[in-house]
Amino acid sequence: MSEPVRLSKRLIEQLGCSRREAELYIEGGWVTVDGVVVEQPQFKVETQRVELLPGARAETLEPVTLLLNQPKGQDSETARASMNMASLSETHREGVRPLHGHFARLTCPAPLERGASGLQVFSQDWRVTRKIDADLRRLEQEYILEVRGETTLQALERLARGATRNDRELPRAKASWQNETHLRLALKNPQPGQISEICAYLRLELLGMRRIRLGGVSMGKLPLGQWRYLSGSERF
Repeated sequence: MSEPVRLSKRLIEQLGCSRREAELYIEGGWVTVDGVVVEQPQFKVETQRVELLPGARAETLEPVTLLLNQPKGQDSETARASMNMASLSETHREGVRPLHGHFARLTCPAPLERGASGLQVFSQDWRVTRKIDADLRRLEQEYILEVRGETTLQALERLARGATRNDRELPRAKASWQNETHLRLALKNPQPGQISEICAYLRLELLGMRRIRLGGVSMGKLPLGQWRYLSGSERF
């Protein structure tokens, strides 16, 4: 009986490729062991059938950006750890190749405020994180607020022009009723506590807040706790 060997070594023996090429094939999800994709170069094989999928390329993985509908009560680290192959949204699977490498080295450039739910962004792409870091003060964020109480049209209009509460200037915000209990709010770079301040100014009790858009990227119809890839046409 043959001794177990690393999958990368078996691939080198079969293809005559370099060790780095073998690792890139495997990490890119192009190698199967008895018909099942294995992405770990150190995976041990014995007599199993090792094959390269059609179209295989020995290339470094392109960095990706993941959009998560984060549940209330999670912090960004817990949310990041919750993302896996199984929690990819069913309606966003077509045309994508989810890989374990897509969950490594993720950063969260615009974390949700504590207690908020909704759109959370995780990225491996330095171009995306740099743009969000540079533009965060100018990027409009949109929230759906669950509230209790009533306010006036005049108060909503003053909020859009600029308002103060307890001698503190509130961020300018566009607010409109979505229904009797939910207010749609759009503003730039809200700081922790400012949305609560806005609700207090409007004489509304804030029950929950859910971010649905960051700049030009909307969460879309993404089920709670599931994620999708940022598409090539989307820009923050």
